[in-house]
Amino acid sequence: MRVFMAFALVCSAGAAPASTPIADVICEPTHMMTKKLSRQFGEQLHSWGTRGPEQVMQVWTDKRGDWTMVVAYATGTSCIVAMGENWEGNQAEDPA
Repeated sequence: MRVFMAFALVCSAGAAPASTPIADVICEPTHMMTKKLSRQFGEQLHSWGTRGPEQVMQVWTDKRGDWTMVVAYATGTSCIVAMGENWEGNQAEDPA
């Protein structure tokens, strides 16, 4: 339910389509996306990785296990590409 409400709130904020095969992608300026995910939905950046020289894939999660996958572009735009529930992260192993 929280995922649907988050999706509806982000959609109502004037979403713009992105150049991607996913038809219902939600995009906003990165600073606005970060603010919404952290302040409105209580999510924190859990992990990230580069996807080429101009894209960063991010996974945002909250304490309940809801998650949002975001692609951040070098142009200053970020797009939600997936959302879900029951995120389970792997614990980092001690290298020693």
